[in-house]
Amino acid sequence: VQLQASGGGLVQPGGSLRLSCAASGSTISIITMMWYRQAPGKQRELVAGITTGGYLYYAEAVKGRFTYSRDNTRNIIDLQMNSLKPEDTAVYICNARTRERNYWGQGTQVTVSS
Repeated sequence: VQLQASGGGLVQPGGSLRLSCAASGSTISIITMMWYRQAPGKQRELVAGITTGGYLYYAEAVKGRFTYSRDNTRNIIDLQMNSLKPEDTAVYICNARTRERNYWGQGTQVTVSS
C-alpha cells in the first residue's frame, strides 16, 4: 500500500485547509485509514478516523473544527480543517492499516501563523 497526501500549506489563524490522502496498491487489504499529526518536539497523535468498530474518532483538540471523510470507492480520505489555530501546526500524516501492518504516508506540512 502506498499513501500520497496533499493539501498542506501556510494559513492564517481562523483559516481553513483541506487535506487529502490517496491510497494505491493493495487497497483491498486496507481496514482503516486515519489521520495523524506530529508537531515539532511532540509525539505523533491520532487526529481523526473511523475505527474498526465503525466509530468516527476525533481528537478532543479538533472536535467541532475538523471533519474526516472517506471515499471507499476511490480509497481516499480527506480532512477538512476549519478555524485553524497555531497549535494545529504540524506534519499531518495519513495511515492505512491492514491485518499485517501499518502503512504511513510521507506527511504534509500544515503551518498556522499570522
